[in-house]
Amino acid sequence: MVKRHDLTALVLIAFTAASAMAQEPGPGPFPPPKTEPPIVTPGKTSADPPSDAIVLFNGKDLSHWRGKDAGAAKWNMRESYVEVAPGTGDITTSDKFGDVQLHIEWATPAVPKGEGQERGNSGVFLMDRYEVQVLDSYDNKTYFHGQAGAVYKQHAPLVNASRKPGEWQTYDIVFHAPRFDDQGKVIDRARVTVLHNGVLIQNNVEIYGNTYHDRPALYIAHPPEEPLHLQDHGNTVRYRNIWIRRL
Repeated sequence: MVKRHDLTALVLIAFTAASAMAQEPGPGPFPPPKTEPPIVTPGKTSADPPSDAIVLFNGKDLSHWRGKDAGAAKWNMRESYVEVAPGTGDITTSDKFGDVQLHIEWATPAVPKGEGQERGNSGVFLMDRYEVQVLDSYDNKTYFHGQAGAVYKQHAPLVNASRKPGEWQTYDIVFHAPRFDDQGKVIDRARVTVLHNGVLIQNNVEIYGNTYHDRPALYIAHPPEEPLHLQDHGNTVRYRNIWIRRL
C-alpha cells in the first residue's frame, strides 16, 4: 500500500517533470530570411493578374505568341478572346518559362459536335511538352486520364468540375519543372497542381515525362526554361485572360 504522503510526493514529482517538459525550448531560433519578401500587389479578383505577372494575352493581340516555324500566330482574334483556327497549328509563347504559376481561361464551342476526344479538344502544354488537357467534359464520356484537367494519359482529375459548353472556365496551375543531371537523367520529376474553376483537381502530382497520346511517358532532357504552348486539335476552342508568374 502506498502511504498518503508518498502518493503526494509522487504527484508532485510528476507535475514538476511535466512542467519542465512543457517549458523546454523548441529547436532554437530559426534563421531569419536572407532578404525581405518582395511586395506584390494582387489583382482586384483572383482572375486579375498580380503586379509581378507577365500578361501573355489581354484580349487585344497575340504579340507574345508565335505560330508554326516561329512565324505569326494565325489563330482568330475575336472581341476580347482568341479562337483556335483549325489547321493553322499550335501557338507558343515567345518567352520561355520554368517553375510558374499560370492563369488561363478557356471555353469550348457552345454547340457541341462529336463525342469523346472530338468535342472541344485542345491542351495547355507546359514547357512545350507536359499537357493539361482541355476538353468539353460536361456530359461527355471519354477515358478518365483524357478528360478536362487530366495530365494527359497520366493522371485523371480528382473530380470533374466542368461547366457547360460555351461557358468560360479557368485553370490555375502551379508547375515545378523537372531537373536533370549532367548526363541528362531526370533527378526530380516535374510536378503540377491544378484548380479547375476554383476546384482542386490535381494535387501536386508527379509528371512521368513527355505527354504522348500513343506511347508511354518519357523524360528527355531539355533546358530549364521552355515555351508555353496551346494546342490546335481541330476544334474552335477559345482562350482569354492568360497570365503567368515565374516562381
